[in-house]
Amino acid sequence: MNVAADPAETLHQPYALDEAQKAAFGRDGFIKLKNVISPQELAYYQAEITAQVQSLNTHSLPLEQRGTYGKAFIQISNIWRHSQVVRQFVFSPRLAQIAADLLGCAGVRLYHDQALYKEPGGGITPWHADQFYWPLATDKTITVWVPLQPTPMEMGPLAFSRGSHRAYSSGREMEISDDSEVKISKWVLEQGLPIEQSPYDLGEVSYHLGWTYHRAGPNQSQQPRKVMTVIYFDKDAKVAEPKNNAQRSDWKTWLDQTPVGQIPDTQLTPILFPS
Repeated sequence: MNVAADPAETLHQPYALDEAQKAAFGRDGFIKLKNVISPQELAYYQAEITAQVQSLNTHSLPLEQRGTYGKAFIQISNIWRHSQVVRQFVFSPRLAQIAADLLGCAGVRLYHDQALYKEPGGGITPWHADQFYWPLATDKTITVWVPLQPTPMEMGPLAFSRGSHRAYSSGREMEISDDSEVKISKWVLEQGLPIEQSPYDLGEVSYHLGWTYHRAGPNQSQQPRKVMTVIYFDKDAKVAEPKNNAQRSDWKTWLDQTPVGQIPDTQLTPILFPS
């Protein structure tokens, strides 16, 4: 493939999912898919995403002086608004089509993107569920987690609690923290829910639901663990009354203060599939 001529060739093409994969996703709350993005495309987008992370990053404290969340990763959101190259990646019809197919809905909107760069020596990402932060009146929410390099165990790939999206626990009321790591870990063990954690090959990505518990180990390598994520939700979903300060912040930042009960049809939340 000639990346210089068309850097998004694969990302504009459909990706076929079979019924077994869709069923497994509904059962487990996550799925890993190989060969979703070509190595050439990953190299192309990684260079621009990394440049933007370096430009937009405001972290200044050394790792040892940060708290658990600060040690987990450098986090930069909505990079698509700063770079046309990153916008091309985030608006990928292929990534959005997979999200819609897994959710079983007619289309998906963008919630926001997020670069998560775990530095060498970076700490754990505690157990949590993403949807704690999202004031949306739907469970049809999903995140694609795209490593921008091969990600062996020593780099801290995502771990998922299989089936946790279907079993309610008090962890749904907890933001990501030392407390969520302890309490959700204990609950997962008590429920006997299997934990899935494995390396990611180059071009392999994962999708997980908003209520699926997940975490990541520390980065014990000498290289940063570079990951780009995109969050999607059902295009017909409506805004819910925010339940906590985090949701009130998200309502203002990502949903443009769309009134409760209305579809957040804004410039920040475009429909990405069908494009």
